[in-house]
Amino acid sequence: MRRAAEVMAQDPQAQVMMLVPEINLTPQLEERVRNRFAALGEHAIVSMHSGMTPAQRLNSWLSAHTGQARLVLGTRLAVLASVPHLKLIVVDEEHDPSYKQQEGARYSARDLAVYRGRLQSAQVLLGSATPSLESWHHSRSPTDANDAPRYVRLSMPSRIGQGSLPQLRRVDMGKQPRRTLVSAPLLAAMRERLGRGEQVLVLLNRRGYAPVLHCTSCGWKSECPHCSAFRVFHKSDRSLRCHHCSLTQPVPRACPACGNQDIGALGHGTEKIEEHLAELLQDTPRADGSPVRIARIDADSTRAKGELVRQLAQVHDGDVDVLVGTQMVAKGHDFRRVTLVAALNPDGALFSADFRAPERLFALLSQAAGRAGRDAQLSTSHGCEMWVQTFHPAHPLFECLKQHDVAGFAEQQLTERRQAGLPPFSFQALLRAEARTQEAAQAFLNAARDTGQHWLASQGQSVTVYPAVPMGLQRVANVERAQMLIESTSRRALQSFLNHWQEDLHALRDRHKSVNRWAIDVDPLVI
Repeated sequence: MRRAAEVMAQDPQAQVMMLVPEINLTPQLEERVRNRFAALGEHAIVSMHSGMTPAQRLNSWLSAHTGQARLVLGTRLAVLASVPHLKLIVVDEEHDPSYKQQEGARYSARDLAVYRGRLQSAQVLLGSATPSLESWHHSRSPTDANDAPRYVRLSMPSRIGQGSLPQLRRVDMGKQPRRTLVSAPLLAAMRERLGRGEQVLVLLNRRGYAPVLHCTSCGWKSECPHCSAFRVFHKSDRSLRCHHCSLTQPVPRACPACGNQDIGALGHGTEKIEEHLAELLQDTPRADGSPVRIARIDADSTRAKGELVRQLAQVHDGDVDVLVGTQMVAKGHDFRRVTLVAALNPDGALFSADFRAPERLFALLSQAAGRAGRDAQLSTSHGCEMWVQTFHPAHPLFECLKQHDVAGFAEQQLTERRQAGLPPFSFQALLRAEARTQEAAQAFLNAARDTGQHWLASQGQSVTVYPAVPMGLQRVANVERAQMLIESTSRRALQSFLNHWQEDLHALRDRHKSVNRWAIDVDPLVI
């Protein structure tokens, strides 16, 4: 805010762009910016995101293009707006994967902001409590005179308002009774906070009631007939819903395979946690003696237009005591009365095949912990806490999280990636193909690999093209998907190869008629 004010004071035409990763963060940002820069006038501040109508986006685009708008706020698409007098770009939560456009024109809004800043001689400010490892590496101290970092690292050693950082408490779920969802120590801590009129945030990054329905007799599971995924059980409307192709069907009265009526739920989602907490806390009164109020915020509960804004307003107004939610509520929100955050079942990312999974988990838990203790008076008088229920309490990730040691975690992860030759010490691209059969998709990719290998051999480029494999989620809406990894330690060599390869791929597509579409994703986030 201060830097934006300085830039606009120095130049009466200067424009500032502020980016946030998700639509649900734009109303909060717009309110703050309008309060801070009210003197500029109502039309000097515009927003741009996909939740607006085409007419609204057009008006905002024209205001920015003509220079009438001094501040342009928005999600990743705002980085493409015409802002002729751009002097400052702020990318908030720069680590967030939502900045990467995954369909259509694939681009990273963060990286594009950096490039655009260079083109227009604008300053770029990347903000995050948990910077991406790429950004952290680019802001390192130089190891020699020829290894100057790209970014200047600015540190904020304390919280705004002098509030204290939350204390991490770990619950070893291996020592809890089987099938425990909320441990006894965590429940006692929640009751203590609620009794003082404080709020509790419960994070579970899985929506629905249960991820899978299964038959205890024959082993049937609620697989989606069109995708390589399970349909999720939603108890609110008694439906099985695929979160990939949106196939929705009522829950069967009996097992479709054997007729057994004893169908059970495996795992738990936000709906189940909301219901379970209502049972556990039904005898726990609020500070004024009234019953505890529990709310849930996820992609299902906020589907209706304006519902997210309404529910967030209830939390800010103190009408909600326990908020259950997915990552939607874990970042960017300023919940003043939240003093306890609980993360349930975060272990899945600890041993994932995705090398970025630990980085994402650390960022998610750190961001969630940051929702606690934002009111300095509350955090000073009673302290604030982050509770993590895990089967691996001694894992190094939780040790770094306990110490709020972003630097230590980053250096540990970068050491592992350097040894394995992974980004940011190498550069990657994915060639993806979709077809009606897996064989057709892989045939196209392997043919592309053969043509690429021939050119690489003639040029002597240090680029590795790996064989084609099915994607992690192999089938979506009856479309088979495969991919092929291209990797190099030289960005220049990789780009040179991809530029040449484009013509060969277009020619191959004409010969492989069964391929629906193909695309190249540079710097992919999911491999």
